[in-house]
Amino acid sequence: MRDYFCGWYIKCQNGRQTVAFIAAYHITNNVKSCSLQVITDDGAWNVDYPFAEFRMDENGVKIGPNVFTKQDCHLTVRSPELTVEGSLTFGEFALIAYDIMGPFKYVPFMQCRHSVFSMKHRVDGKLVINGEGFSFDDGVCYIEGDRGHSFPKDYVWTQCCFDGGSLMLSVADIPFCGFHFTGVISAIHYQGKEYRLGTYLGARAVKIQDGEVVIQQGGKTLTARRLEDRGKPLAAPVGGSMKRTIRESAACRTYYHYQENGRTIFEFESDQAAFEYEYPQ
Repeated sequence: MRDYFCGWYIKCQNGRQTVAFIAAYHITNNVKSCSLQVITDDGAWNVDYPFAEFRMDENGVKIGPNVFTKQDCHLTVRSPELTVEGSLTFGEFALIAYDIMGPFKYVPFMQCRHSVFSMKHRVDGKLVINGEGFSFDDGVCYIEGDRGHSFPKDYVWTQCCFDGGSLMLSVADIPFCGFHFTGVISAIHYQGKEYRLGTYLGARAVKIQDGEVVIQQGGKTLTARRLEDRGKPLAAPVGGSMKRTIRESAACRTYYHYQENGRTIFEFESDQAAFEYEYPQ
């Protein structure tokens, strides 16, 4: 049994508050385990569960008493550091046109494979996390996933739901067949149209420095610049085991600019952006 991890990332926002959940299972040295991570604007927590309490089917995932489906999620967490109680319901998912990995979805032995399940959909409901209330009334939700054996050694990931759309961008050092290359994947939904950038479409990173990444693909340029670091520690996989610590800002101020052939499609700052910057500073 090879080392492996599989995780689902669910980020919900109401304009003032952010909460994200990472439900995952892992296999390391033939030992199976599962976990639930919870991230808010003010903290991050990891709760481990016995693998016997993990269930997965075509509609969703169950870890202990916590259930995540395509329609809703129900949370009951009791640990020394974290309590969560509540339920959320989801609207119709905003799907992307085709797999975010493009033709790389068919390439075997990749370190990590990414999925985008919904770029932006409605979320309603209430949660109480360590005594703090989170009320979602026509809030927004984004869902993605990762699977493989390890996160890339160096990478940038950012995601933002904004007025008129949603975007995600990931740039990473990819080991492949004895060499390395910088891989790019990005999907943008804006005003009813999908824009796609990817290594498989000719995209390349022309800048990764000081919390900023700039992607060019023909006449297209996407810039993402983190304007503040509100990173909280998260567990990430290495060889299937969640033993690496990364830092994610679930909601921080970020600048985005996207243009095509010199024409600006959108340009804005948001304090609702998620950002992970795991390149050397």
